[in-house]
Amino acid sequence: MLCVRLLRKSFGDTPVFHDVSLDVARGEFVALIGESGVGKSTLLNCIAGLELPDGGTLALAGHDLLALDEGGRARLRRGTLGFVFQAFHVLPHLSVAENVALPLLLLGRPDARPDAPRVTEVLDAVGLRGLGARLPAQLSGGQLQRVAIARAVVHAPALILADEPTGNLDPDTAARVLAVLDAQVRGNGAACLLVTHSEAAARRADRVLRLTAAGVVPA
Repeated sequence: MLCVRLLRKSFGDTPVFHDVSLDVARGEFVALIGESGVGKSTLLNCIAGLELPDGGTLALAGHDLLALDEGGRARLRRGTLGFVFQAFHVLPHLSVAENVALPLLLLGRPDARPDAPRVTEVLDAVGLRGLGARLPAQLSGGQLQRVAIARAVVHAPALILADEPTGNLDPDTAARVLAVLDAQVRGNGAACLLVTHSEAAARRADRVLRLTAAGVVPA
């Protein structure tokens, strides 16, 4: 599902990482750990095509991501990826259910409605039953994180990229959210690359990798 080879990224004259190579197969849950500032979020953004690396190759679902133009990357991302952003990135003018239904709407799915059974199902799964009509400003940080997770999985993507998805959650809610991600992998055959500082989250993974400035190594 994901094949990264010798990826490198700098910001100006400041190198972030280089020689990053990793694979994530369908039905595989991989955790990525590393020191703060080593570029874990930047790597996820490059894999999603939200940022462009300075070199290397990146194949996503058999497509050469770096050979696509911006529109092509957006279409591939829309149909293939679910991204849990560390900063949530929910739309403040949309209700919780409307935010979660957004990937379905962008894909032109007939069930792209805030009251659709699939939207209700994922809201229930992340512990937000009955909160679909609220606006993001009415939610806590932990609840916003769960909205972001529900939005990332609602369209059953082939690859889930999750950037510290349990960072704002209490242990019980974190376990519930990790179970949702795990279900996408075990039940739907999705691939998942999880960036985390949590040992409990990393234990869910099939493999744990460590990102360093000079590449990825087994943890």
